[in-house]
Amino acid sequence: MKTKFSKLALIAAISLAGAGTSYAHEDYSEAGTYHWLSHVSESKSAPTANQLASFGYAATKNADREITLAGGSKYLNVTRLETVKINVGGKSVVWTFDTLGTAPFPLSKIVSGADGITVYVTENPSYQGG
Repeated sequence: MKTKFSKLALIAAISLAGAGTSYAHEDYSEAGTYHWLSHVSESKSAPTANQLASFGYAATKNADREITLAGGSKYLNVTRLETVKINVGGKSVVWTFDTLGTAPFPLSKIVSGADGITVYVTENPSYQGG
């Protein structure tokens, strides 16, 4: 009986050891520092220009709407991630407001000569939690 119990205990120990090693993974540390999420995905390329643009980027798709700003215009209201065709001072641009947050900024940051016009960005309701 004691021999059967010893064999059973040995089988259980080997099984647990095997199961424990199945959860092991490579050490993703560099010089002793653990880089979190490096094992999930690591980008080998630099961020794109669109990812670095804090006010958004010129769009290649059709605009959701078109806005013409007259000479006395002081503001432009847009929604974050909205694509708008903006006509101002004889210039035109199709712009996607993929902004970093919703802080107001001067339109002259994206359209030269559009001085004195502030862009107000509201959060897109489709992307708000709740």
